[in-house]
Amino acid sequence: MDNELDGWSREQLIAEVKRLRQGIREHRDSTGHDLCWHHPALWGLLPEQTDPQPTVPEWPVFIQGCIRYRQSLDEQAPQLPRTDQHYQP
Repeated sequence: MDNELDGWSREQLIAEVKRLRQGIREHRDSTGHDLCWHHPALWGLLPEQTDPQPTVPEWPVFIQGCIRYRQSLDEQAPQLPRTDQHYQP
């Protein structure tokens, strides 16, 4: 895997690093309700042509995961601002 990089020029490698960094930044900068969404664009940055389909938990298990994620934000980042803005599709 990734053997094709061995033959790339310096310019090609720099362009690839910039492309990957941009994708990572877009994912990193997700905020609010966008954090809850499926992010196939991030996986699409890889050269493998796959279409990974997630296993979707049943509602009670899914909601428990959402609650645990939100609790982890309280534990790991209690200084972050909070909002009561509702999701707008």
